[in-house]
Amino acid sequence: MKRTVPGILLAVGWLVLLTQGSFLLFWAVMVLIGLIGGREYCTMAFPNSLYETDRIILPLVLIFPIFAAVFGQSRAAVSGFGLLLGLGGLLAYTIYHYNRFENPLALFYRGLLGLVFVGFLGSHLVLLRGLTDGAHWLIILTAITAGSDTGAYLIGSRWGRRKLCPSISPNKTIEGGLGGLLGGVISAVALAQIFTVQCGSGTILILAFFLSIAGMLGDLLESIIKRGYRTKDSGALLGGHGGVLDRIDSLLLAGPLLYYILIYSGF
Repeated sequence: MKRTVPGILLAVGWLVLLTQGSFLLFWAVMVLIGLIGGREYCTMAFPNSLYETDRIILPLVLIFPIFAAVFGQSRAAVSGFGLLLGLGGLLAYTIYHYNRFENPLALFYRGLLGLVFVGFLGSHLVLLRGLTDGAHWLIILTAITAGSDTGAYLIGSRWGRRKLCPSISPNKTIEGGLGGLLGGVISAVALAQIFTVQCGSGTILILAFFLSIAGMLGDLLESIIKRGYRTKDSGALLGGHGGVLDRIDSLLLAGPLLYYILIYSGF
């Protein structure tokens, strides 16, 4: 129950945002999500060395690419510009606090990882929303990652025997991974019948296959980060679902992949 009710509320809220909300509203929500995710990341990366003001300033710096993505409907390169601004802001922060930290280089490279993981990758969800049929694509993408998670759990818990990557995520199995691919493909086909896009069903199948893999890799990437920082969850805001980053980790790799496929394929 701790996971079911919040999960349903999150899904309904996300669906309403994408079907009824404007691009600017979606961008504003992503800024808020980015701020919370950035704060979670800073708590993991710097558990004992930040003041409360740092936990406000650093997340703001990390999501510069999301701020810049508000112009994504007219300029596709704004995310890269936001990344450059974030790099400059992170460098300025490191220089200003150089003597305060025992290892300023660790501050910089850990911050740089957060800038890429939270800000740069997250900004592509805004860019994706700005495309033609962007809202529908985001719904389908979310269905793929959610269906993949569900398929991996159902198949893995029942028939999982061979470990996929035990050093990173001990509970994941090869059988579960195959179930995740199946769940992602089925979810994509089902949602594409409701939220139509300018794309054939065969292409949807192929996209779902690769996006499911990307979603699994995004989940593993966050697992690597959490294991490196010796934390179990990125936060506790969502109760049994962990933190914000625990909920969007699959989208953070699958979103950019879908975005670049769409803009370079002409869909």
